[in-house]
Amino acid sequence: MINRRLDRTLLVVDNGSVYTSSIIDSLKETKTNHKRITFDKITQSDIEDSHSIILSGRIRNDAVMNAANSKLIRHALSKRKPLLGICYGAEILAITLGGTIKKMAQSRHGIHEACVIKENLLCKGKIKVFESHSYSIATLDSHFDVLASSNECRFEIFQYGSQDIFGTQFHPEMSEDGRHLLENFTSIK
Repeated sequence: MINRRLDRTLLVVDNGSVYTSSIIDSLKETKTNHKRITFDKITQSDIEDSHSIILSGRIRNDAVMNAANSKLIRHALSKRKPLLGICYGAEILAITLGGTIKKMAQSRHGIHEACVIKENLLCKGKIKVFESHSYSIATLDSHFDVLASSNECRFEIFQYGSQDIFGTQFHPEMSEDGRHLLENFTSIK
């Protein structure tokens, strides 16, 4: 008997962000087959069975959460799976692959404008994004390409080389332009 997977499953890793439910709502709107699981409940089967991965934001720092997310990033990289890190997810993506983050002088919250500076699969032009963070990415490894930036955040959207591994410093689930970005991410084969 041949086991055929008819549906692709997007694994949504819930790192405790108050906005994770909005990610799920966005995925439901696009009829994307997904599985939401908290970072501390992920099994090897969840990892292997996923076609792509979204790492949510977080409320607090946690060493176990950092290790679990780093493991998922390394898995996505080695298996060439699409991955989108959102806010904290982008920060842990940067850290795991050689970048750094820094505490911002002032927290950033609300709708802001980001400018796409390099052609990509997710978005184009100027986009309205929802920010909610007090840390930002300070440096990225040379394998990353910056796709979008803003006055306050140099690395609003970035991509790891030619792989479909992306980070957004903002919460795409919280703005119309961001939801289009999420929809474009779910369309990656």
